[in-house]
Amino acid sequence: MKHMILTVPEVDTREKAAKLVGKKVVFTTQTGKEIVGKIASAHGNIGAIRAIFERGLPGQSVGQKVKVE
Repeated sequence: MKHMILTVPEVDTREKAAKLVGKKVVFTTQTGKEIVGKIASAHGNIGAIRAIFERGLPGQSVGQKVKVE
């Protein structure tokens, strides 16, 4: 699961999502390890974004929060 579809609360259009392309995304596991990814593109018309992570995310990451830097 290297590719994930994410939603950002303040982003609700495709144009706003396109401004985030290229930014870094960090998921922190329960043990404190950080899995880093990059926003690749907008997904759909409601402001979702597609992020590609360096290594696969665990199943526990579905529905959890990530940091967009």
